[in-house]
Amino acid sequence: MEEQTIFHIINNMDKVTNNLIVQWNKVFEEDLGVSHILVLGHLKVHGKSRPSDIAKILGLTPPTLTYLSEKLVQKNLAKRLVDDSDRRIIHLGITDKGIEVVQRANQKGVELRKRLFEQLTKEERKQLLTIYEKLNKSL
Repeated sequence: MEEQTIFHIINNMDKVTNNLIVQWNKVFEEDLGVSHILVLGHLKVHGKSRPSDIAKILGLTPPTLTYLSEKLVQKNLAKRLVDDSDRRIIHLGITDKGIEVVQRANQKGVELRKRLFEQLTKEERKQLLTIYEKLNKSL
């Protein structure tokens, strides 16, 4: 019985996450996916980075990051930067337009989650917060 309950929790968590992504894609009108925004978010927080490092941190394959980077560069959201000390090393950096796009993407995500959590009562939100805090401490 306990195993079945855990399965239902995991299944429902996945459904919520997937539905949030679908809803975010509908309201964020930029022809970019969540993975593109994750790359831009990384660049915004960490500054210019080697693509291989970004791929490792985000859990992406190098070919996937190459694909994502190409679109970001084409849309002028990111730029390739040559390392001054070794011209063979390429970094990826975020542009001002990329910063603006990632900020709008994050705002849309906040709005979606706010609407989602407004479906819960005040007591349910408190319980959920307690649960998330407990799970975060265990990780």
